[in-house]
Amino acid sequence: MKAFFKELFEYNHHINQKLGSALNANVEKTSENAIKLYSHILNAHQIWNNRIDPRHPAFGVWEIHAIQDCQDIDKKNYEHILLIIERFDLNSMIHHPKIKGKNASKSIGEILFHVINHSTYHRGQLATEFRQNGLEPLATDYILYEKK
Repeated sequence: MKAFFKELFEYNHHINQKLGSALNANVEKTSENAIKLYSHILNAHQIWNNRIDPRHPAFGVWEIHAIQDCQDIDKKNYEHILLIIERFDLNSMIHHPKIKGKNASKSIGEILFHVINHSTYHRGQLATEFRQNGLEPLATDYILYEKK
């Protein structure tokens, strides 16, 4: 299962880097909402990483980053998640607050699945933002991903 999650996060990182490159190359066509969604993907990943293995002061869930900083944030998230996958038992439970303040518990494996699913969901929204602003959406489907 660890190898599978490593592959999923390699894909996630690759696609996030491609998104960052596309946004940086098309600043004049990049909407505020696209930057907000991209930042949110990165923030949520960092927040979940920190719930498993606290390291950095957490970003706010909707904190907006300068577009030129996003690829570096994604790289740090990716490096951290690889360490988490390597060092932690994916069946271990993490206790965390829900959005409305109630406590919840999920296994690390469930959290990792959530991070991938959450990123995919918001990348779909980014595809719409791209199209609405005159940019061709990137092909971000996992099935289309080819390893380097």
